[in-house]
Amino acid sequence: MAITSLAVFCGSKSGNNPLFEAHAKTLGHILAEKNITLIYGGGNKGIMGAVANAVLEKGGKVTGIIPQLLTDREHSHQGITELIVVDNMHVRKRMLYEKCDAAVILPGGFGTLDELFEMLTWNQLSIHNKEIYVLNTAGFYDHLLAHAKMMQQENFLYDKVEDRLTVLTVPEEIKNFL
Repeated sequence: MAITSLAVFCGSKSGNNPLFEAHAKTLGHILAEKNITLIYGGGNKGIMGAVANAVLEKGGKVTGIIPQLLTDREHSHQGITELIVVDNMHVRKRMLYEKCDAAVILPGGFGTLDELFEMLTWNQLSIHNKEIYVLNTAGFYDHLLAHAKMMQQENFLYDKVEDRLTVLTVPEEIKNFL
């Protein structure tokens, strides 16, 4: 299936490594150049804001979905193509999944991991079968990926990690899957 919309899950903070934001911007430019709509959390801060602004810089389309309670905290992005304000996080996540054809996970915090694991769980339960890519910028997810391998080795997973996650080291690698 062709990817026409891609969810990007990432931090509403930029983190310490400038490469996190640089990779987010590169990914945003790639999405715009490939005419792929960015589906994301609707914020204008951190890596989240960087990827959205990069898509917009190149004339691409951006749909943000943000719960009312985060409109101030994550500074809802008023300059995007479409901003959808929803009642709560559960509605936000469901809409993000429904509107995307696949997802990319960039560096982030607990919320980013929550979205990653919910998508993985839904794939495992056959609720959907959307591709999930992890952009492992500067080895940010090395420990998490090692733990996933440990879960596999200890027979807690139903599938191999590499059957559920595609790990990228630089944003340009996503072009091989679009």
